[in-house]
Amino acid sequence: MKRTPVTSSNLASVGYDPTTQTLEIEFKNRSIYQYVDVPENVYNELMQAASHGSYFNGCIRGAFIYRKVSR
Repeated sequence: MKRTPVTSSNLASVGYDPTTQTLEIEFKNRSIYQYVDVPENVYNELMQAASHGSYFNGCIRGAFIYRKVSR
């Protein structure tokens, strides 16, 4: 999945597949996780948030099923 680099102390890049509603996040430690059944508006809000890390922690972490895909 193609990811876009983000400016964050914790997140390195973010990708999204609207067909499968899969959100992919690469963290600064190079681990990559995919979050499933994430609505496109959540992805858009994450990308537009003033703080990507704060949005992730408040609205995504713990709210969606995920799987580790790398590292």
